[in-house]
Amino acid sequence: MNSHGRLADVVHKRDEILDRESGLNNALPAEQEDARPTRKRSGSKRKSKGRSKEKVRTRSAAPVAAVAAPDVAHNGHHAQPSVTVLFAGGGSGGHISPGLAIAERLAEIDPNSKSIFVCSQRAIDLSMLSDAKAEFVALPATPPSLRPLPAWKFARGFVRSRAIVKRLLRQRKVDHVVALGGFIAAPAVSAAKAGRVPVTLVNLDAPPGRANQWIAKRCTEVISAIALPGFPNFAKQIVGMPIRRRAIAPGKPSVCRTLLGLDADTSTLLITGASQGATSLNAMMIELAKTNPTMFKRWQVVHLTGDGADDAVKQAYKAAGITAKVEPFLNEIGLAWGAADLAISRAGASCVAEAAHNAVPTIFMPYPYHKDMHQKHNAQPLVDLGGAVLATDRIEPAANAKSIGPGLGELMAGLKHRQNMRKALESHPLPDAAATIAQMLIKR
Repeated sequence: MNSHGRLADVVHKRDEILDRESGLNNALPAEQEDARPTRKRSGSKRKSKGRSKEKVRTRSAAPVAAVAAPDVAHNGHHAQPSVTVLFAGGGSGGHISPGLAIAERLAEIDPNSKSIFVCSQRAIDLSMLSDAKAEFVALPATPPSLRPLPAWKFARGFVRSRAIVKRLLRQRKVDHVVALGGFIAAPAVSAAKAGRVPVTLVNLDAPPGRANQWIAKRCTEVISAIALPGFPNFAKQIVGMPIRRRAIAPGKPSVCRTLLGLDADTSTLLITGASQGATSLNAMMIELAKTNPTMFKRWQVVHLTGDGADDAVKQAYKAAGITAKVEPFLNEIGLAWGAADLAISRAGASCVAEAAHNAVPTIFMPYPYHKDMHQKHNAQPLVDLGGAVLATDRIEPAANAKSIGPGLGELMAGLKHRQNMRKALESHPLPDAAATIAQMLIKR
């Protein structure tokens, strides 16, 4: 079964559970109705009168949703949350993972705290939050655009998302909003400002994008996961990148490899294009498997392709006789980092932090279509340490194989070089940024 089939099964089964147990089929707020799957309704049509007062239910507007159980005190009575935090961000795993990391630490430090997420309607957001059993609402917001129709959709989505968040803030008595950046965070921050709810922006990229620069002007506080040399006054504090527990290797490489179904003692190469995959990385590896399969001798591969791209990569490795575990996405990403002796990765801030935390020598290939090339800035500190290499993504498979293949081959053959890179990363351990931010929220 391909990845689309697996996602469809998850969607279908989760929807059935929600309909049976929660009765939420007709419980979406008015703003989310057009995104709901078409279903037969029993009884008379719902009256439109009084819709504006309808309670926002914390389920997604798309078929996949997670409904968290209510907080229950040890005596069986409902517990009043000591602090309720709304996390706003989405559109990619890089905007979801840091929020989940902070929410994890928040729950560890204060079990009575409550975390709610607002995210996009993209499959990656819904999948990650559902897997984490997080409570969330998917907003109808879309990215900004200069083209007429997308621009109109952006404006409409912004207004509708802002209205949903305003009601959510009021109904759930949210104490603090944590903005994780991007097009989802903007309407949430606008709603929080209108409702006089404090907002902390956690900037995840260098330099900060236009959305974050707009958001920063409307926040109570701005902190950054990474240094911003070109924006010295943008953030009050540099805290480091929040990393989820599951992004940290749970054991020795042999243990992680065994849990992934790989040989415990064979050197392992990790390929990851982050949560959405990377077409050019996939194509480069297919090209290398075809043209230079001998470079993978005595190695095995863990390759995370992104949704819908795994079949072609699997076939290429199989045809070349390369042992490989190929998946669209791996929620327990710490297993992959823990298994790896070497990695090839995009250079999103989360990927860079995960490579650093797990001390994995990495060839970073920054996303080539960003005008500001901010992913290059994300990876540069690890390169300066001697723990990583920066490579240019030339997009075309043959060009990438020609430019990156030799250096990859040298690192695969150079055990001493890899050991020195790992030692360089281990000499600069990262702070627990997620715990730092969680403590800040509790002290507010």
